[in-house]
Amino acid sequence: MPEHVEVSRGSTVIAAFSTIVEWYDFTLYLYFATVLSRVFFGGGEASLLTTLGGFAVAYLMRPLGAIFFGHIGDRYGRRTTLLLSVAVMSAAMLAMGLLPTRGKIGPAAGALLLLLRCVMGFAVGGEYTGVVAYLLEGARPERRGLITSLAAAASEVGALLAVGVSALTVSAMSSADLDHWGWRVPFLVGAGIAVSVWIARAWMHESPDFHRQRAEGTVPASPLRHAVTHHRAGVARGFAISALGSITYYVGITYVPAFLTTAGKQSEADSLWLSTGAAVLVILVTPFIGALSDRLGRKPVLLALCALSAALPVTMFSIMSRGSSGEALAGAAVLAMVAGGVSAVGAVATAEQFRGEGRLSGLALGATVATAIFGGLTPFLAQLLIERTGWASAPGAMIGVVALFVLPVFLTMRETNPTVDVQKPTTIRDPQ
Repeated sequence: MPEHVEVSRGSTVIAAFSTIVEWYDFTLYLYFATVLSRVFFGGGEASLLTTLGGFAVAYLMRPLGAIFFGHIGDRYGRRTTLLLSVAVMSAAMLAMGLLPTRGKIGPAAGALLLLLRCVMGFAVGGEYTGVVAYLLEGARPERRGLITSLAAAASEVGALLAVGVSALTVSAMSSADLDHWGWRVPFLVGAGIAVSVWIARAWMHESPDFHRQRAEGTVPASPLRHAVTHHRAGVARGFAISALGSITYYVGITYVPAFLTTAGKQSEADSLWLSTGAAVLVILVTPFIGALSDRLGRKPVLLALCALSAALPVTMFSIMSRGSSGEALAGAAVLAMVAGGVSAVGAVATAEQFRGEGRLSGLALGATVATAIFGGLTPFLAQLLIERTGWASAPGAMIGVVALFVLPVFLTMRETNPTVDVQKPTTIRDPQ
């Protein structure tokens, strides 16, 4: 089957917007970190660190899940793995909403919370990479940046939904009711969203590229071995791209509410509303950056965003720490737009490092491992650095350091947009 064949518009929409559930859950956990620290670990600075540590541990499960679901997607189809991963996510989110608290069963509540986060992290491992591969393979070459960026935009819709539901929940009830039962509401809402996504995905068609592999008999028997053998350089480049995308997103967006509540002297409700405004800006920026990468190429857009990531975050965190709501909104907005831009072009750039054969497994080894390290661990490290050093801009410095380290990779990588400097391409150029 020709590689430029597009999937149906309905399947594209379902695939793109089904990433809502993944980002809803994981950002919800961070937005509710201060509440969960009280409900499951007793409250206080040590409890918040434990809660953020649970986020980090769950993220370490993502590469294992990505390898597991990537194998299924590379061997049996993208649609199959996307159905399976969201089924596991639905069950984990429902269990989270029904979990007994520390007041009911003691320290075991915290252990169960961490266990469910690990299950969720495992399932999420196969989600985003599967969706990105599906969108890339079903889009025309000249629109791959825009179409693939829809996964990042939809994830921001999930994040916006999470922060909006969180803000409404926190604002609508007293602290006592919030800690007693109100915290369950956003997680049960997420379980309902996950079930809806599973139903919608049942109507999706299979990826055209996977149909091609079956027709040509090129489906790899061992996708992981195929990726290691044929795509080592692509794995390394995908790691670098995802490292920047992960730390800008998880420190520059999802950690910000906790930062504003602790170092920025904002209330929990105000912090969540400020983050809601920043999330709206990300949704607007993401498809624009994706389309820009279709026009200019992935490499120049990545380089520009990398430079902004190195130069701006320290100042933005310093501004947000001053206690002014206006300055907090400005700082959060700038960080969110930079992170949204990196996510937009990073989605298509990482997927284009691989041919269709073994693509999900290659993304698991590169992009997902980087996300586990620079996404899951960094909110915890950011909070720890602030508490140990008293320097409010430490999270911004973390982003800047990663940007400087990945810059040489971006400078030396080849352009992967098949429509840049190539007339009427029929296949994706091998970036190896």
